Amino acid sequence: MYDSGRFFPPRYLRNRYTQTVLASAKIRAAGRNPMREASREMIIDAGEGVRLQGFFSPRHGGPPAGLVILLHGWEGSAESTYILHSGRFFYGQGYSVFRLNLRDHGNTHRLNEGIFRAILLDEVFNAVEKSSALAGSAPCFLMGFSLGGNFVLRIAGRCTERPIENLRHIVSVSPVINPSRATDAIDRSSLLRYYFLKKWRRSLALKQQAFPHLYDFRDIMTRGTVRSLTEALFEKYLTEIDPETYFRMYGIQRDTLADVSTPTTIVAAKDDPAIPSDDFPGLRLSPSTRLIMHDYGGHNGFLEGVFKPTWYEKKALDLFAVEE
Repeated sequence: MYDSGRFFPPRYLRNRYTQTVLASAKIRAAGRNPMREASREMIIDAGEGVRLQGFFSPRHGGPPAGLVILLHGWEGSAESTYILHSGRFFYGQGYSVFRLNLRDHGNTHRLNEGIFRAILLDEVFNAVEKSSALAGSAPCFLMGFSLGGNFVLRIAGRCTERPIENLRHIVSVSPVINPSRATDAIDRSSLLRYYFLKKWRRSLALKQQAFPHLYDFRDIMTRGTVRSLTEALFEKYLTEIDPETYFRMYGIQRDTLADVSTPTTIVAAKDDPAIPSDDFPGLRLSPSTRLIMHDYGGHNGFLEGVFKPTWYEKKALDLFAVEE
C-alpha cells in the first residue's frame, strides 16, 4: 500500500540539509531527559559469543503502554540525538524504551573482536528478540533509523518465518534500500562525506586500540571517500567477498517485504540527500506494509519545529495505539 502522507514543515525547515543536520544536532537533545535518567545498561548475549550493549528505561508507577526498541543508524549510537529525542518522547507517553547499540557503535568496540558489518543480521535479530521480553505482558514496537531502518525491515522479513511474538509494529525511518547507491549519494555530498568519514575513522581507531594485535587501519585512514575506504577495508580484512556483493547482501531487495505479516511502516523523503528516493517504487510491499513518502524531511528529519516532536514520532504514537 502506498501512502503519500502529509508533512509540510515551516518554510525555514524545508531545506534537505537543514532537516538532516538538525536531526542529529545536540541542541534537540538538550535539557532533562527522564528516559535517559531511568536507563540501565544491559549486555545482551546475541549468539555465537557476540555481545551487544543496550540501555533499558522501564516505566514506573504503573504498567507501561508498551516497549519501544530504538535502533540507530551507521556510526550513530544509543546516544544519538534522534534516538534520545524519540526515546524521551515515547517515555513521556507512557512507554518503556530500549536503545540498542549495533556492534562497534557507541563505546562498544571492545565487546567483540570481529568488525561490524551490516550483513550481520542474526545478532541484531537475536538482540531485538531478547530485548522484546522486557515488555513483559505489554506489546513491543520496533523503530529504526537509516541503516537501523534497513535492519528493522530485514527483521520484518525474518519475522515471517521466525515471529517475535509480542512485536506489534515496526517503523523504519529513512531506511537504506540500495547500499551501493546510498554510498555514492553520501560521497557526492561534501557535508555528508566529511561527517561519515570523520565518524568512521574515529570508530576504526577505537577498534584498532581495542585489538592492536588484529587491526592496523593507519594505511587506509587517508582514503577520501566512503566507497574507497570501504574497498580498502574489504581488500585488507574482509577478503571473502567484494564490496558490491556485500552491498547486495544487506540491501532491501524487490521481494524482501512482499510477505511481511508484522505491521510495518516506512517513512521516507523525496529530498533525502543520503537515500535516493527512486529506490523505493520498485519494492513489492505486503498488505501489512505501508510506504509514506514525503516531499520534505531530509535524512532522519521530518522536523515540524526545532524543539517540537517530529512527524514520525507522532505518527508512530498513533500506529502503536492501534496495535496495543
